[in-house]
Amino acid sequence: MFPLENKEKALRLRSRGYSVKEIADKLQIAKSTSSFWVRNIRLNKKAQQRLTKKRLISYYKTSLRWQKKRAKEERQYKSIALKTLNRIKKDSNHAKIYCTLLYWCEGEKRSSEVRFINSDPVLIKTFLFLFRKSFTVDEKKFRALIHLHEYHNEKRQREFWSKTTGISQNLFQRSYHKPHTKKRIREGYQGCISVKYYDAKVAKEMRALYKVFSEKWGRRLTGKPLLSKRRIL
Repeated sequence: MFPLENKEKALRLRSRGYSVKEIADKLQIAKSTSSFWVRNIRLNKKAQQRLTKKRLISYYKTSLRWQKKRAKEERQYKSIALKTLNRIKKDSNHAKIYCTLLYWCEGEKRSSEVRFINSDPVLIKTFLFLFRKSFTVDEKKFRALIHLHEYHNEKRQREFWSKTTGISQNLFQRSYHKPHTKKRIREGYQGCISVKYYDAKVAKEMRALYKVFSEKWGRRLTGKPLLSKRRIL
C-alpha cells in the first residue's frame, strides 16, 4: 500500500501535464501504478501542450541517438573499407579489371564501341577515370548523349556533364528529351548520360576480360569442392 499523499502528488503532477513515466520516476513507483492512479484525470490545454512538447523533445533526443549511432557505424565501416583498398595493388592491370567489371554491369555489350550509360555522376566519373587509366585513349573518339526531361535546362546540363566526364561539349550529340508527365520532378536529378568510345578493339578486349573473369571466378564459386584423395573414416 502507498501513502495517500503519494497518490495526491501523482494527481497534481498529472494535472500539470506530467507524463505517466515522469510521475513514476518522481514518486519511485511502478508505471502501471502511476497509470492506474491518473487514468481519470482530464488534462487542460496547458497540460496537453506540456505533454506534446515533452514527446517532441523525447523523439528528438531519440533521433539524435540513432544519428550518432549510424555515424559511428559509418565511420567504422569506412575505416574497414579504406584498409581493404589500401591493401590492393594500384596498377593499370587492376584498374582495367575494375573498369571492365563496371562495364559488365552498366555497359552496352552488343555494339562495336564502348558504351556506358548511367545517371549517377559519381559512377560515370569513376568509370571514365578507370577507363582513361587502363587504355591509351584518343579523346576525339568520345561521344556523349544526354537524356533530359522537359524541366531541365539543356545548356546547364551540358555544362554539368561536360565537366563531370571531361568530354568537350563539341563531342556531345543532340540531346534526347524524354516525355514528362509533370507529376513528379526529381530534385537534384541531372538527367542520364550515354558515353560512347568508338574503338572496336577496346570494346572486344573489355568483353573478353569480363567473360574470362566470370568463367574463372564463377567456376570457383559454383564448382564442386575438390575431394581429398585420402578417405576420411
